[in-house]
Amino acid sequence: MLFKELTKVIQKRRSHYATDFLDKKIAKSTIEEIVNNGIWAPTHKLTQPWRFVVLEGKHHKSLGNYMANYYRELYDDEQFSTERFEETKTYPKNATLLVLIFQPSSRFQLPEWEEVAAISCAVQNMWLSCTSLNIGSYWDTGEATINYINNSIKLEENEKCLGIFYMGYLKENLLKVNRKRKPISKKISWHKQ
Repeated sequence: MLFKELTKVIQKRRSHYATDFLDKKIAKSTIEEIVNNGIWAPTHKLTQPWRFVVLEGKHHKSLGNYMANYYRELYDDEQFSTERFEETKTYPKNATLLVLIFQPSSRFQLPEWEEVAAISCAVQNMWLSCTSLNIGSYWDTGEATINYINNSIKLEENEKCLGIFYMGYLKENLLKVNRKRKPISKKISWHKQ
């Protein structure tokens, strides 16, 4: 029975953007449970190369303004949309903002890709946890996001921001998922020697 339940959660998982979130806070205890599931991800030599920071207070408004101004700088007047600019300013307002920070191991000289893969596994664990709780989530790795964090949070010399994991309760009509993947027969082969 557990396998079938897990399969349902995996197949239900998807990206939900912050515009899909209700104005309803996620309890601190729920955030901690979600992150705790994240840290059970596999990591080579148990380096656990991550650190997480929840942004609170004025960060929602500051991040929105930063992203909107970043967007403004990207486009000339002809391509610029005032509507998109205003939407971007309020984009993070209903989200829980979890910063993903990469901390490479100082004890072991592991390939960076292994450490980043471990964080990716942690994010997937958190994503699946959110899905099982009907909480929408989205991993934002955009340049504006990374720049905002680099200018707002003190990172250690060897640390790197890998984005923000947005979380929020979803509007009821978004809980149903209609997604498709290519059939497994197109993605697997068997090699016998």
